[in-house]
Amino acid sequence: MSTPPVVNVDIVIVGGGIAGLWLLNDLRSRGYSAILLEATALGSGQTLASQGMIHGGIKYSLAGALSGAAEAIAEMPDHWRRCLRGAGAVDLRRVRVLSDHFYLWSTGAVAGRMTAFLASKAVRGRVETVAADRRPPIFRAAGFSGSLYRLVDLVLDVPSLVAALADTCLDAIYSLAGAATAWAAADSGRLTLDLRTATGTQRLTPAAFVFAAGAGNAGLLAAIGAATPAMQRRPLHQVMVRHRYPHALHGHCLGRETTPRLTISSHPAGGGEQVWYLGGTLAEQGVGMAPDALIALARQELAALLPWVDLGPARWATLAVERAEPRQPRLLRPDQAFADWVGNGANALVAWPTKLTLCPHLAHSVVERLTLRGITPSGAPVPVLPLPRPALAPTPWETAFGA
Repeated sequence: MSTPPVVNVDIVIVGGGIAGLWLLNDLRSRGYSAILLEATALGSGQTLASQGMIHGGIKYSLAGALSGAAEAIAEMPDHWRRCLRGAGAVDLRRVRVLSDHFYLWSTGAVAGRMTAFLASKAVRGRVETVAADRRPPIFRAAGFSGSLYRLVDLVLDVPSLVAALADTCLDAIYSLAGAATAWAAADSGRLTLDLRTATGTQRLTPAAFVFAAGAGNAGLLAAIGAATPAMQRRPLHQVMVRHRYPHALHGHCLGRETTPRLTISSHPAGGGEQVWYLGGTLAEQGVGMAPDALIALARQELAALLPWVDLGPARWATLAVERAEPRQPRLLRPDQAFADWVGNGANALVAWPTKLTLCPHLAHSVVERLTLRGITPSGAPVPVLPLPRPALAPTPWETAFGA
């Protein structure tokens, strides 16, 4: 049996979500020859299920002290803002910003410990109290008597983020639809990937593969016979409500838990409507609940936390989401982005950003590991493959409600 034609490239990224797309842009800016392979559609799965928040960790500090997770991502809003100005490692000037801040509100008086924390030096410059005359319209209602804080966090339109990252690298992004794949490993453990299409077979022989496929990383690890790094899944059950209420809201509501009682982000929809996307403790409590029961609970929460808001004849739907992450003791939330070599010695890195805001950290971790193995840019041209370009995935609300 003859050996297929060999395709030389520095890096092959598998997975076209935000992690893979960000990494592709970052690696190419450093001079690496890199391509990305996507099995379905760009942004499908966790990426477009994201609320688009680029946060600095205050939401992880609702117990009244900075946590490890909060410290790990404190600089992220500033990092992303540099990219949005075109002054960062990845050019995001074409990305739509839905809100340049995020709110934190309570329905009544905030506990003394939390009040002191939010006014402390530890969070100075990241949180500010919003005076009554500076409140956004939704919090100027007579029914609001709680406290309101403004965070430096921002909210991005994730579809425009995916599109912007893809558009700069279209010559290096390919769909695996219609192609058969076969992994092989030499005695040294070095992986290759055969792509079989109607026009023949080609063999990819990169210096390294990077698995950035979210939950799909588990299948990729199994396909190459690697047991580690192990993956965990932490489920959520989010709620979407499409309506004509005129005011957008991007905010966390304080509760008694150490996570927000309710997190709301607002996303434009067709026909002058918007979608409020509901997460926080509500989405954690919703795991295992029937959609109708969770929607009923969401209605109760909105009535309790925003009683002056009338959404009118709204449409409701739910979305089950699985957060794929590196396995942690007791399935806890990881604090940082993760990238490491597979445990069987092959030339494959497994990468999970763990949250949207940490994609820059993930890219740094990947480059650091490549460099330590002596994998540097070769100057090779980007190969041309006989594969189509993948489409952009629809948003969850487009799937639920239509465009």
